Amino acid sequence: MKLLNGLMIMNGRQSMKPLNRPAKIAANLLLAASFGLLAACAQPFEARVQSFQSMPPAQGQSFYIQPATPERQGSLEFAAYAGLIATELQKHGFQQAASPEQAYLTVLVDFGSGPGRERIATRPGTSAAWGPSPWGWYGRGWYGRPGGWWGGPWGDPFWGQPDVYSFTVYPAFLDMTIKRSADSTPVFEGRAQTTTRANDLPSTMPNLVSALFKDFPGASSRSAVVRVPQ
Repeated sequence: MKLLNGLMIMNGRQSMKPLNRPAKIAANLLLAASFGLLAACAQPFEARVQSFQSMPPAQGQSFYIQPATPERQGSLEFAAYAGLIATELQKHGFQQAASPEQAYLTVLVDFGSGPGRERIATRPGTSAAWGPSPWGWYGRGWYGRPGGWWGGPWGDPFWGQPDVYSFTVYPAFLDMTIKRSADSTPVFEGRAQTTTRANDLPSTMPNLVSALFKDFPGASSRSAVVRVPQ
């Protein structure tokens, strides 16, 4: 059985009995929701990246990653994120040293997330109750206005008005400073920050690392929104 223009197709033959209006509405809503879900899945990850750099050309210089704050020393979480950063640095032509004493560059890393913040936004009206009339389509059955499911006989003057809604976002950031080990001179300072709908730093960090290393080391005094495909 297939649905085509509101009619049921059974075994290759068109049924003469059309779907009733509520069923057609439900089918249309399901189709629209499916397209909306696909569009949401295609959205890239976005982060604001700021960086300053005077990096030497990559020629296999060695590096060693350390936490920017002593309390993260020995942390398994820090080790996981340091592994992501080490992989990116090696992709860009640097080599990981076995110890801080053997490293030409010292990489200091900090990260974190903050408390949730409420955001207010609008979206197109979500009325799902449509019905034909001599003047076009009308109705707002979800909102229980006079006239039942199909709305009033003259349509709804509030049709299409945007809905106002709130949601919670959580900030997250990744800071990375690279210094020459010999004299502690900074050669790179960068930060990637974003907000997400879920308070899940372990899932967010790989995207923050990718954003920070996009076009690394990049131009100095850079501030840009970086998009990472999902």
